[in-house]
Amino acid sequence: MKTWQLVIFGVTVHLIFFYSIFDIYFTTPLVHGMTPYVSNPNPPAKRLVLFVTDGLRADKFFEPLPNGKPTAPYLRSIIENRGVWGVSHTRVPTESRPGHVAIIAGFYEDVSAVAKGWKENPVEFDSVFNESSYTWSWGSPDILPMFAKGASGDHVFMDYYPSENEDFAAADSSKLDTWVFDKVKKFLMEAEKDQALMKKLSKDKVVFFLHLLGLDTNGHSHKPFSLEYLNNIATVDDGIQEVVGLLEEFYHHDNRTAYIVTADHGMTDWGSHGAGHPSETLTPLVAWGAGIRHPRGAEHNTQTYEDGFAEKWKLDKLQRSDVQQADMSPLMAALLGIPYPVNSVGALPLEFLDIPLQDQTEAMFSNAQQILAQFKVKMELKKKTTLSQTFRPFLELTEDKQVLHVRKIKNLIKDGLFEDAIKESQQLMALAFRGLGYYQDYDRFLLGLSVTAGFVGWIFYILTLILQNHVGLSYKRTFFDELNSPFLLSKKFIQGLAVTVAVVIILLLLVQSLPWTYFLYCLVPVLLWKLVLESWPIYVTAAQRLWDNNRSPVIGTSAFCLLILEAVVAGFFYREIFSIGFVALGVWPLLAYRTRSRNQYVWLVTCLLLSVFPLLPVVGRQSNYSVVLLAGILAFIAGCVIDRRYLMNVKGAKIRCAQLTVLLAAIYNLWSVSSSIRRKEGLPVLNQILSWSILVTSSLFPLLSPTQVLPRLFSIVFAFSPVYLLLSLLQEGLFIICFCVVLFSWIQMEKEVHIAKEKNLLTADFSSSLSGERHLVAEDIRRSVFYIFFILVAFYSTGNIASINSFEPAAVYCFLTVFSPFVMGGLLMLKNILPLVLVACSFQTVQILTHIPTRALFLIVMIMSDIMALNFFFLVRDYGSWLEIGTSISHYVIVMCMNIFLMVLFGVSHLLTSVQIRLSKS
Repeated sequence: MKTWQLVIFGVTVHLIFFYSIFDIYFTTPLVHGMTPYVSNPNPPAKRLVLFVTDGLRADKFFEPLPNGKPTAPYLRSIIENRGVWGVSHTRVPTESRPGHVAIIAGFYEDVSAVAKGWKENPVEFDSVFNESSYTWSWGSPDILPMFAKGASGDHVFMDYYPSENEDFAAADSSKLDTWVFDKVKKFLMEAEKDQALMKKLSKDKVVFFLHLLGLDTNGHSHKPFSLEYLNNIATVDDGIQEVVGLLEEFYHHDNRTAYIVTADHGMTDWGSHGAGHPSETLTPLVAWGAGIRHPRGAEHNTQTYEDGFAEKWKLDKLQRSDVQQADMSPLMAALLGIPYPVNSVGALPLEFLDIPLQDQTEAMFSNAQQILAQFKVKMELKKKTTLSQTFRPFLELTEDKQVLHVRKIKNLIKDGLFEDAIKESQQLMALAFRGLGYYQDYDRFLLGLSVTAGFVGWIFYILTLILQNHVGLSYKRTFFDELNSPFLLSKKFIQGLAVTVAVVIILLLLVQSLPWTYFLYCLVPVLLWKLVLESWPIYVTAAQRLWDNNRSPVIGTSAFCLLILEAVVAGFFYREIFSIGFVALGVWPLLAYRTRSRNQYVWLVTCLLLSVFPLLPVVGRQSNYSVVLLAGILAFIAGCVIDRRYLMNVKGAKIRCAQLTVLLAAIYNLWSVSSSIRRKEGLPVLNQILSWSILVTSSLFPLLSPTQVLPRLFSIVFAFSPVYLLLSLLQEGLFIICFCVVLFSWIQMEKEVHIAKEKNLLTADFSSSLSGERHLVAEDIRRSVFYIFFILVAFYSTGNIASINSFEPAAVYCFLTVFSPFVMGGLLMLKNILPLVLVACSFQTVQILTHIPTRALFLIVMIMSDIMALNFFFLVRDYGSWLEIGTSISHYVIVMCMNIFLMVLFGVSHLLTSVQIRLSKS
């Protein structure tokens, strides 16, 4: 197979393996075709007002200020005199879209929504807004449109500010909330003059939704313990009080309005959210008005709370009513008497309601039937896609048992045993929830087995190519082998067996009407194992060669590298292992080789310095631009010294001078932007233009410099340094300096190990083709492990790309401050990619100096990354905190993309090192 064919084949196989986790772990939980169930035939409220304070933490809302006064005086008085309070426990991911979906639609978001930035609807769903007669909403353009788009008809109205208003560098982000309050006041004033609008507002089942984004924006910018965040809570409290007063006056105090105040998610002390930390998952909930009970003493608590929050918040004398976030959807439905959203998995929190016991019972029974309806549809769908002989039903809730449960509840209601009927309804819901999970994971074992077989088959196929083409092994079948050796299967038999297995798989999948992706997951392993078995004799030859020649160094090196790979896998979870790895790398040349050189000691010192960075925190850091500016100045000084001492008489002096000038411009720009942000003056336009100009022009400099190794590496490093500085917040700048020194020392040591002293870094040329390529040796396996280690260290030493919780908007303030998830994400991804390109270019240099065949290197690294990917495939989680779920997905994605990205890196490094654009003949 030619190299380009292997690349295409490898990318295709890995894309299939990569996509498999979404079919195995993250298929959408939503089903359609259920009959809606009316929540409450005697609703206590005609209308409901929902305030969602985006990014409001429970503790910052409930706990008194240092002077003893409440942070939100009006809502505190509501808690003490008129309503119910509690903590809403959010689920992962603690992001704005999933939180709002849970509150308003009653189900927890599936991860596929991240592909659309948590904004658009990956699948359509029902919601409280959809079931209402009319809904009016005000707030952010990131939230409102998704519920209007998902609603049937034209009864959901929205009014939102321009996205440009969501500026992280704004002096006061609470203006986003005052905009909402002002719009509501204006709306009510206009309604008094508009008879058609007044008629709509007078109907039953009306919802008002106020999305308040100021706290989230202030939390990101100034952190939740800041004065700006606390003042924003007071602003929201005043605004809610004013809106409630206007609505009560508008509806002539008819006592038919219910109010709910909550939050979609909280926020960490360092201004991020997305993970499962209590500061992110605990949000406030306050409800009062029509149908909501009045405050009761703490002796009425139905749960035991041992967290001590009530005492800390001075609320220990009042009943506390905690809920799961999705429970608010059925609560709102029951208050308004609308059908429960058909996709809701929330359980009606009865202790919030002040309605007759019989109405509570009917509402809970309807809630149970609505959950059961989802279970029935899920079960029928699975039946249709499974052979009847192999279908395994959920035994705790078979069709007969469903009928018995429903009949029992109806009889209890008929006999007036309402409390018993409520308990039975809750038990039925619990069984239905377990059944939904059972059918959600029904195909997981089959798909996991197929993908595992594919992984192992691919690893052996790549190993076959290495043994055939890069180790000097060969084996030709003879007629004698075909006739007499049962161990060596004939090629025709293997092909026939593969075709037979493939036909059987296709027929089974067709009969069950399974998705087309299932065909790929099941057929790819058949193809891979066919290719492996056809070349099986090569393994016999390899085993004989190892036995006859006592190739213990190869076996020992391979075993040691497998051990290192498993340690690297553990390093994804315990960053300290990367520090240990750096220490081991530092002492390696001193232990492995007898000769000593100055470069070995430079390598030792810089490796020890780099071992510190994985130990530093990746979240919760305060930005310190002084450290970044120091790193920039050190880089500039180092560049001047290298240019004057080693590159004085080398071509490209003007280009190098221009690059150092751009680095100075980046240092100035970073200082200017940080000063402006500190003064709360935002991002100046001129600085923004300069940042983007530096980003664009820096990428062109390497292509203009000479292709000799040392000047081209200089140009690449100082092309990336300005951009990396502009995206840094703290120690990243110092890390990249040490990292570059280590990479250069690595190049020097590989040159010494390979006894390639005849190649000088000033005379060796990237543009010259690799000559004298050789077969692989044990040292090449070690070099490949080094390469993988450096790639992963570049990911994890200064940040944690696997965790959304390490996202810090301030890192992109030199380029933009207005919220734009994909542009911000792209810039942060660029920041993580730049060190990887440096590693790839360094390895390209090692290849030239040691004559490693590029294709062989590619195959070795592919095997290693696939071994790690197989580890992470079994570690992917679809439960727990978003930090755990997101980290498990990201780990798998990173090692899977290593194979795909490795090809891109080889291409990019070849472009950056070998291609030269000549502006003039001189």
